[in-house]
Amino acid sequence: MASYSFSAERVHLKRSVDSMLLGSVVLLTGTGLTVLFSSSFFRAGHLFGDPYRFFRTQGLFTLLGAVLAILPATVSLDRMRKFLPVMLLGALVLMSLTFVPGIGASLQGARRWIFVFGRSFQPSELVKLVMVIYLAHLLSNKQDSMDDAVNTLLPPFLVLALFSFLIYVQNDFSTAVFVFVLGMAMFFVAGAPLRYFFGLGLVSTPLAVILLLSREHRVRRLLAFLDPSLDPAGSGFQILAAERALESGGAWGVGIGLGTQKMGALPEVHSDFVFAVVAEELGLVGVVAIIALFTVFAWRGYYIAMRAPDTFRSFLAFGVTSMIVFQALLNIAVVAGAVPATGVPLPFFSSGGSSMLVTLLACGFLLNVSRSVSDPEELHG
Repeated sequence: MASYSFSAERVHLKRSVDSMLLGSVVLLTGTGLTVLFSSSFFRAGHLFGDPYRFFRTQGLFTLLGAVLAILPATVSLDRMRKFLPVMLLGALVLMSLTFVPGIGASLQGARRWIFVFGRSFQPSELVKLVMVIYLAHLLSNKQDSMDDAVNTLLPPFLVLALFSFLIYVQNDFSTAVFVFVLGMAMFFVAGAPLRYFFGLGLVSTPLAVILLLSREHRVRRLLAFLDPSLDPAGSGFQILAAERALESGGAWGVGIGLGTQKMGALPEVHSDFVFAVVAEELGLVGVVAIIALFTVFAWRGYYIAMRAPDTFRSFLAFGVTSMIVFQALLNIAVVAGAVPATGVPLPFFSSGGSSMLVTLLACGFLLNVSRSVSDPEELHG
């Protein structure tokens, strides 16, 4: 990947986008809405007397996200970079508003949401995308001095650490760690020397352990992961219910809409544990099919990153692809019992307007980069 100068280069855009990438996004979105409807109608009816509540909200945000994604899919990325300071400031303001009484909303001790026009929005979801764009821009402009820790690496690292800290103090440990790790992955791909990662690991690993053990609910989650039977009616409840859903699905599933674990056994069945519904109702075949769709998305995303004409677009494509794929891997691993519960949503599937909106915006940027790959045969090779 050649060094990129923001002010000196313009990239020719084709009219067409990567059709396989676009197809995977459309299929993931459509399948996600179908699974969400099946997983949420019972709980929505029980909570609100309206079985379509979660599905309708998700559908509205999906439509809004699809329309808004046209902008990042078609805008000049060179011009967009001029507005990065505004994006960063906007993200910082939104994060700060979560702590303002009357604007920020608290749920179960976490201040992660703000109310906008009567609807909640989670700024940390937007921070993921803003950090990807910011790091792609800054690191692509500093390719000739990646060994300079003070002038090149420290400024973007401090910005990443600041936003990770703001997410952490919202009592959202998992998302804070996710954003930080995603940022570190971009530093790695950009060519930051490995010795800095080793030094950072020596400091951050014990700090992360201390922060993990500093809150009782995190300790309970960890213990429930190690042995959910120790607290089957409490912290281990959802893990055991997810296991039952995985077991009952078999090879072909019980049929869409016919699952039983969503009827009270899994409180977060429409959000964090929505993949358990996939396993129960669509079986192993459905699980493999959805993982295959995410695999196609990852393949095309990383391929576009490797074929992008400059380092900014390459880093942007890598960051966006990783943002979505890492979340999917983590969420599926939680449902499978491979890692402790994190609260990280499954892109395209989990209920949450903020997540869906930002995911589709991110896909818009990725489709934009795909248009800059000059040779159509190379793009689909």
